[in-house]
Amino acid sequence: QVQLLESGGELVQAGGSLRLSCSASGRTSEAFVMGWFRQAPEKEREFVAAVSRFGATIYSDSVKGRFTISRDNDKNTVSLQMTSLKPEDTAVYYCAAGSDFSSQRYQYDYWGSGTQVTVSS
Repeated sequence: QVQLLESGGELVQAGGSLRLSCSASGRTSEAFVMGWFRQAPEKEREFVAAVSRFGATIYSDSVKGRFTISRDNDKNTVSLQMTSLKPEDTAVYYCAAGSDFSSQRYQYDYWGSGTQVTVSS
């Protein structure tokens, strides 16, 4: 069993910054790929970013240059630093863990319950 718990979501103004965190517990592994997805109301879940055990990263085009994903294997945590936030970034953000370095939702095996990020204009 692996449990993921997100935190840090809140209301912020456009242009502001926010840092999301995800804490993993249970049968965790440093080999896990860690990712962030998001889902806006009435829209499908969208890939945001992923980081491998060695720190390699991938980002969606919509967040490149604005978001940074990082992990701390000793603490079993992964973070998403978001800057220059836009109203279109408003969504529920989900932390995920999987075995393959991928942007595909089906390749992640464990999911948190999400944290709400709202960016006002």
